[in-house]
Amino acid sequence: MRDGRVLEVGVSGPKDGTGLVFHHGTPGSILSFDPFIQSTLSRGLRYISYSRPGYANSSRRPGRSIGECSKDVEEILDQIQAHRCYVIGWSGGGPHALACAALLPDRVIAASTIAGVAPYGLGGLDWLGGMGRENIEEFHAALAGEDELKSFLAAAAHGFSGVTPDRIISALGDLVDEVDKAALTDKFATFLVENSRVALENGFWGWFDDDIAFTRDWGFDLSQTRVPVNVWQGAKDRMVPFAHGRWLAEHIPGARPHLLPHQGHLSLAINAFDEILDDLMSTSPT
Repeated sequence: MRDGRVLEVGVSGPKDGTGLVFHHGTPGSILSFDPFIQSTLSRGLRYISYSRPGYANSSRRPGRSIGECSKDVEEILDQIQAHRCYVIGWSGGGPHALACAALLPDRVIAASTIAGVAPYGLGGLDWLGGMGRENIEEFHAALAGEDELKSFLAAAAHGFSGVTPDRIISALGDLVDEVDKAALTDKFATFLVENSRVALENGFWGWFDDDIAFTRDWGFDLSQTRVPVNVWQGAKDRMVPFAHGRWLAEHIPGARPHLLPHQGHLSLAINAFDEILDDLMSTSPT
């Protein structure tokens, strides 16, 4: 990067294809679920992913806001010579996709959030309501201060380091409804375990910086978004509750809601990714 940092970036597909920037969840990394990549490439798009600062081999950027990711994405697009792109953000990647939609209107064609987090502390949303026990504990730690969050994530990262695919359901605990447990097939469970391992191989700082950024000012105004946004959310989600998607759909100008009663956090992405892609590509810029 121009400021001397290093960002880990992955690019697949035709060099002349329109880009799709995928923003990973929290914690997460450049590693992507192969069926997502193949679905993207089959539509002639160029799949672009990157590890946010502090994850895997990407340099940390302490104190980063959600909005600052747009500068990183813009520079990535410049370096790989991709002028225009779609963006998708899953879970903790949702706010980062929205930042790109709001702050890069000349680069982003349209955006989709999949079970994306809504801003903290704004009216009309009980932010923690409906979350599983583990997430409530995590965000109580984030709100209590940096030292509290460091202690929580040190223990959480250590716990994840020993998780195997056959134990992932148990490790996720209260965060998964029955519909999400059913989505944890061998292939997807293996991906989640490997993704967490890669994300945390150099420490938990990306996770830490994400959590702090979620609970502070995002650094941009959602109400000023002019790029088309599609909001996908499942009612069975215990990681990012249904109310987050509903709030986003109500507060982003022109947002198209896809609020599905029978999907969870994981099942939504697994079962609907092709539909999400097709919907995104059919969205006309305003």
